[in-house]
Amino acid sequence: MWALFALCVVAVFFFFFLVYNGAIGYMPPVEELKNPKDRFASVVYSADGVELGRFFANTGNRVYVEFDDISQHVIDALIATEDSRFEEHSGIDVKALGRVAFKTLLLGQKNAGGGSTITQQLAKQLYSPTSEGLFERALQKPIEWMIAVKLERYYSKDEIIKMYLNQFDFLYNAVGIKSAAYVYFGKEPDELTVEEAAMLVGMVKNPSYYNPVRKPERTRERRNVVLEQMYKNDMITRAELDSLKELPLKLDFHKVDHKEGLAPYFREELRRILRAKKPVRSEYRGWEKQKFVDDSIAWATNPLFGWIEKNPKPDGSKYDIYTDGLKIYTTIDSRMQRYAEKAVTDHLGKTLQPSFFREKRGVKGAPYTTNREELSSSQLDGLIQKAVKQTDRYIMMKKAGHSEEDIMASFKTPVDMKVFSYEGPVDTVMTPLDSILYNKHFLRSGFMSMDPVTGHVKAYVGGPNFTFFQYDMVSTGRRQIGSTIKPFLYTYAMEEGYTPCDEFLNEQPTIYDEAGRPWSPRNAGSARVGEMVDIRWALTNSNNWISARLMSQLSPATLVRNMHNFGITNHLDPVIALCLGPCDVSVKEMVTAYSAFANNGMRVDPMFVTAIADGNGNVISEFAPNHTEVISTEAYYKILSILLNVVDGGTGNRLRRPPYALTAQMGGKTGTTNSNSDGWFMGFTPQLVSGVWVGGEERYIHFNGMAMGQGASMALPIYGLFMKQVYADPTLPYRQNATFKFPDNLDLCHKEYYGEYYDEADPAEESIEGVFD
Repeated sequence: MWALFALCVVAVFFFFFLVYNGAIGYMPPVEELKNPKDRFASVVYSADGVELGRFFANTGNRVYVEFDDISQHVIDALIATEDSRFEEHSGIDVKALGRVAFKTLLLGQKNAGGGSTITQQLAKQLYSPTSEGLFERALQKPIEWMIAVKLERYYSKDEIIKMYLNQFDFLYNAVGIKSAAYVYFGKEPDELTVEEAAMLVGMVKNPSYYNPVRKPERTRERRNVVLEQMYKNDMITRAELDSLKELPLKLDFHKVDHKEGLAPYFREELRRILRAKKPVRSEYRGWEKQKFVDDSIAWATNPLFGWIEKNPKPDGSKYDIYTDGLKIYTTIDSRMQRYAEKAVTDHLGKTLQPSFFREKRGVKGAPYTTNREELSSSQLDGLIQKAVKQTDRYIMMKKAGHSEEDIMASFKTPVDMKVFSYEGPVDTVMTPLDSILYNKHFLRSGFMSMDPVTGHVKAYVGGPNFTFFQYDMVSTGRRQIGSTIKPFLYTYAMEEGYTPCDEFLNEQPTIYDEAGRPWSPRNAGSARVGEMVDIRWALTNSNNWISARLMSQLSPATLVRNMHNFGITNHLDPVIALCLGPCDVSVKEMVTAYSAFANNGMRVDPMFVTAIADGNGNVISEFAPNHTEVISTEAYYKILSILLNVVDGGTGNRLRRPPYALTAQMGGKTGTTNSNSDGWFMGFTPQLVSGVWVGGEERYIHFNGMAMGQGASMALPIYGLFMKQVYADPTLPYRQNATFKFPDNLDLCHKEYYGEYYDEADPAEESIEGVFD
């Protein structure tokens, strides 16, 4: 019997010897044990140090935290509850194993406690895959014991605690103590109180069972068990125990999701840019020709575009934004981002959207236009059918083999659903078809604000709500720009020798294109018809007739080249009608272009990121602004003087009146396209250049009249609300007394050379004095 016992002991030791050396089961190499492959989420920071969000996959929202940055209460609670002899053993607690064997296995006491040490639990987190059954789990245990022994050899007790707390999944994408502290309490790990630490440690036993959001009372009871363990181990006093146990479970819950938080549209665009591949034409669909062009330009000129591909690790492998714990420092200012998001939701939700709902209520085919010359009944049906076929419901039913009749019947059957409203998501019953039309009622918007000198993008809002409307109308969406194109035309004219004082007849012209076809543009206003008006008045009041007359004396092809030089990458047709803005351009492109008007004729490309650091804080990449001169000095002051006049006395004058009452020196331009499909406002000061677009999801969704449908009503108020909040914040470096510097004795009517329509015998001269009257 003794020989058999000795043989069994030897066999057990031999078995563990084989496990320890990797002959049985998986034993990580020494190098990996010394440097475990931790997977950490990348963190996106604002320019003012606020965390904007994280990039992580599935349940990988884990951010590294040092031992010294963890509350001592968390460490005490963990040791007291999970491993009271943690400081005494070397990975395996023999006494605890004996207790489990005797009390749990022999006596059947379920509350006798477990035998796993913190180090063993860490080994399980790092190296044990999910087991399929009790037998497989029993085989994993010896391997975890041996890994735990090795971990104790290579790491101090503090390092093991730190690794464990950085690894544990606390539910709700709260992986690791740093994420958990924020998700459940809105705090940093070193700010956690005793009862908060006890609650989190209590979840370690079974986070799904002790879920503080779904099962608060059960979790509170478990928290109190942890507090009692802390008392038993002399970590808190009896008085503290009694008072803490009476406290309610108080959460400050912050759900972490890619769709929530500050600047979600910006973060999604940043993710796309970082992970972009080198463009290959064959990988783009036929209708993505322009996207291929845009991506090719970005790949060649923007070091951030395709950063993962362009910046390999020292070992040659690629960074993974989901697991490498990168620190991405953006140019976004969290305060300005909040102001921008608030300006968009306030104007859309409180003013435009209610008006739009009232206009479309009870109208057949709403929210689409009722003008059948603009949109025929067959075209309307086609648009609705196209929208239906783009839904997940249709695609899934089609793949499942359902007939068109069955699919359409399902779209007309009421179901429970959650829909968007500005007061919050609404649970309702609605047919899927009605829900499509309901969502199309909501006007969309794009807003971007940028420093015109550094190119730092300070605020970025791609739509009214990222959860429900994920299409980005800043970078991805392009819409007709209307009269906001005119500053490019007039700048071109100034470069050709025209001045703000040159005059044209203000009557409807008939202009013939290269093919001999007549074109007679319409004009919205009726002021000064039949009079001679100067260029400054024409642009200030956004006069179409003068723009067309000016274009007829210039080259559409040259205007296209100039606009591309301004930073607009989209295809532009070199036709005379281009002067009125029928081309599709993104908000980001327009802000880029208008930066030249705010920065002495120098265009600056938008910068999203200033630096990227690895998980240890070592800076990998830094980024600098890229400038391009697009306007000569002589032409710059001429066009600037007119654009300032647009706000002081033209179509942007609403900014000078309540509720905005802005006094800052600023230039800008409104824009409205045919049928009020698109409303634009571009605004700039010496310190900021911003662009706003507002419109329907499709061009046929718009206001019927100009009162609400023009750019001054749809887009300008968002800019006004944003700038008002920016100037009211003393912590921001923007002041209303900032001014543009004009040269002394500047003559805005001086000509370097004379154009065809300049009357040399009767020169009109005007200095900078009174130019804004």
